[in-house]
Amino acid sequence: MEVEKLRKEETLAMRKRLIGQSCRLFYSSDPVKIVRARGQYLFDENGMQYLDCISNVHHVGHCHPSITKAAAAQMDLLNTNTRFLHDNIVMYADRLAATLPDKLCVFYFVNSGSEANDLALRLAQQYTQHEDVIVLDHAYHGHLMSLIDISPYKFRKLAGQKEWVHVAPLPDIYRGIYKENNPDPGKAYADTVKDLIEEVHRKGRKISAFFAESLPSVGGQIILPQGYSAKVAEYVHAAGGVFVADEVQTGFGRVGSHFWAFQLQGEDFCPDIVTMGKPMGNGHPLACVATTAEIAGAFTANGVEYFNTFGGNPVSCAIGLAVLDVIEKEDLRGNAVRVGAHLKGLSTELQSRHDIIGDVRGVGLFVGIELVTNREERTPATKTAAYVVKRLKEEYRICVSTDGPWDNILKFKPPMCFRMKDAEHVTLKPKTLNWKRKTSKTLSDGHIH
Repeated sequence: MEVEKLRKEETLAMRKRLIGQSCRLFYSSDPVKIVRARGQYLFDENGMQYLDCISNVHHVGHCHPSITKAAAAQMDLLNTNTRFLHDNIVMYADRLAATLPDKLCVFYFVNSGSEANDLALRLAQQYTQHEDVIVLDHAYHGHLMSLIDISPYKFRKLAGQKEWVHVAPLPDIYRGIYKENNPDPGKAYADTVKDLIEEVHRKGRKISAFFAESLPSVGGQIILPQGYSAKVAEYVHAAGGVFVADEVQTGFGRVGSHFWAFQLQGEDFCPDIVTMGKPMGNGHPLACVATTAEIAGAFTANGVEYFNTFGGNPVSCAIGLAVLDVIEKEDLRGNAVRVGAHLKGLSTELQSRHDIIGDVRGVGLFVGIELVTNREERTPATKTAAYVVKRLKEEYRICVSTDGPWDNILKFKPPMCFRMKDAEHVTLKPKTLNWKRKTSKTLSDGHIH
């Protein structure tokens, strides 16, 4: 039976009537109705093609034939829960283990990054028998209540900070407390965590975990300074806590040079828990927590079974295996290195011609362009960023979004099949774009998590 096709106006009217208004659309004043996609391209109901610079979830490209084939084949054969013995879950866990340090050898499969981060929080608190958590300022770790509590990006707009949550400065060397001219910003920022731990201890409390994205995304496409994570881990371990690396946004080769973004911090650093999600299933709901045998053993010892109805089911794991195959066969990590460097280089060239571009940063296909109204004061150009996003969509059919505490950073986390010509299309084609223009009102059209 063919599904009835609605006109865009009808779809929009039904969405406003039936879907919660807190579930926002891109380009809310004039939404794009996408009806199909392939690779790094989206197509609307009129067949118009848009370049997708947003969809980090569709990691190896929209509707990749190898992924859809694997999903359909397994769905036609069997899909059940993980209480039945099946090859796919153990084969997938074994493949993931091969990408991680040896000590991260136990896996729990779930359905979303939020579920993964919630479970990581439980694992840390069960293992340490402590409650308190240190997070980075402006962090976002998911939409569950437990994760809103450890996400300053969210809790500051809601009930506020809980007494067991402690916020460390974001290690942003562009506009943070220690900037690029600091001789050792990694240690300087890590020492703020040490100070925070001492403050927590003075209150008679204990740390269960330091919880952070390996590359803070909502915080503004931040690249952590070298040495930061290893030094923080040293301080956290000394306090009896564990280090949780949130790789939901950045894992699976997006940084190019490494499979996981935490590996950018050097071979001497290894988290105690790693969470992963968005890109795992290329759009299929699939996520995971990887941890040590010791931490997993403490979780088992509590005597309560952990069961997830859909986590690790045969179809999800077949898709996950297919994603890993495509990353390898199509050299998508190598592509991220080459195309990401080209995108950064072209963006830096734009920066040399436009004072409103204050900073260009990134690694692989994780790139941010920070817009400022004044380079000396680094004042966020929020309105201009919204204007650029709007113009790119309306005049050049390029989908880009913004991030950062002031929504002034153009972020690029496209599908990993993004090509050189796409980087050039984004940075070279919009020659008539007036980077100095400011809109009369702040637009929030470009935001995604």
